[in-house]
Amino acid sequence: MKLFTLKDKKLKGVSTVSFKLEKEIQDIVETNLKELFELQFVKSELTIKNFRIDTLGYNEENNSFVVIEYKRDRNYSVIDQGYTYMSLMLNNKSDFILEYNETCGKNLKRDDVDWSQSRVVFISPQFTEYQKHSINFKDIPFELWEIKQYENGLIGFTQYKTTSDESVSTISTIENKMVEKVSREVKVYSEKYHFDRKKVSDEIKELYFSLKERILTLGEIEIVYRGKGISFRRKLPFTDIVFRQNELYILINMKVGTLKDPENITKDLSTERHWGYGDYYLIMNQNTDMDYVMFLINQSYKNQD
Repeated sequence: MKLFTLKDKKLKGVSTVSFKLEKEIQDIVETNLKELFELQFVKSELTIKNFRIDTLGYNEENNSFVVIEYKRDRNYSVIDQGYTYMSLMLNNKSDFILEYNETCGKNLKRDDVDWSQSRVVFISPQFTEYQKHSINFKDIPFELWEIKQYENGLIGFTQYKTTSDESVSTISTIENKMVEKVSREVKVYSEKYHFDRKKVSDEIKELYFSLKERILTLGEIEIVYRGKGISFRRKLPFTDIVFRQNELYILINMKVGTLKDPENITKDLSTERHWGYGDYYLIMNQNTDMDYVMFLINQSYKNQD
C-alpha cells in the first residue's frame, strides 16, 4: 500500500520507517488492542508448558481467547506454530482461564468461554508469499496482519484473508492428530455454514444477499462471521443477521430509546439477556419493506459517526 499527502492538488509519497525491534510492534499493538482488534488485553509474555505467548487477548463479544504473535523473522511456518498454539490452548483451558481471572479480576468459568472461536493472530512487517499461501484454507483459525510504519507517525495494518474453498485437512506438513483435534473444537464460520446449519431456503438466501448488497453501499464495512450469525461492523457491529429457515432475525445495535421506528416493526430487547450490542431486533421475510429496514440499519451505521 502506497501512502501520499495531498497539498495544492499534488501528491507526495510518504516513506516507510523500519521497526528496529519486534518489541516495538508488540508495544504498539498491546497499547491499542481495543482499537485495533476489539480485544481486552490479558497478559504479555505469558508462559504455559514451556511455550511463551507474546500477547494474550480476550474477545468479550465472542467470549473467546486470542493469541497474538509478532514476527520480524520471515523464516518460520505459521501453520506449524499456529496449530501448536491452538493445541496448547485447547489442552490447557484451565490455565488460560486462571490467568484471565487473576489478571483481570474476573470470575470466568470454563463453560463461559466459546472455545470454538479461539484464534491465533500473526503480526509482521512482511510475510512471504509462501506464508500467505499456507493459510489459504476455508477452515483455518489463523489471521495474518502486516504492519507498516510511516513517517509522520502513521501506522498501517493490512489483513490477508483466505479465498480458497479447500479444507486444511488436505495438508500434511504437521501432525494430523493435532489438526483433527483443533478442527473438531475450533470453527471458522461462513455464510455457507449458516445456510447449511439452518437449512435456509433459497428465497431467504436471495433476500439476505439483496440486503447485504444494500448494507455494503453505506460505506467502509467489515463483515465478521460468528457462531450465531453475521456482524456488519464499522467501528463496532451496527447490525447483526441471524439466519432462520424462512426468515432473517436482524439486530439493530442501538440502545433503547435512541432508534426512530415510526412503523414500530422492531422489538425491545433491553430487558432480556441477548446477543449483540444493541437493544432492538426485527424479523424480516419476503414481505418486509427492505427500504424501511435499511432506514433502521442506516441509523445504527450513522450512530457511530
